[in-house]
Amino acid sequence: MVCDVCGRRGAKIRKITRSFGKGKGTFLIEAVPVVSCPSCGDTHLTSSTLREIERIRLHRRRLTQRRVIAVARFGGAA
Repeated sequence: MVCDVCGRRGAKIRKITRSFGKGKGTFLIEAVPVVSCPSCGDTHLTSSTLREIERIRLHRRRLTQRRVIAVARFGGAA
């Protein structure tokens, strides 16, 4: 895949988990495809990925499931 920013070959699609919202309204979307270029370091979401994220955000009550997860704060005391 060719990078849209630097024009070099080698950009790949990675799957990441992103959080959205704040406080009690926070939720995660897993396996979000992100285009990542090892040459220039750029990472971005495609327009189709952004549309799907918005669809999930609008219908999150129906599309999400509750799970308990462990949370750590960076630099927090042990």
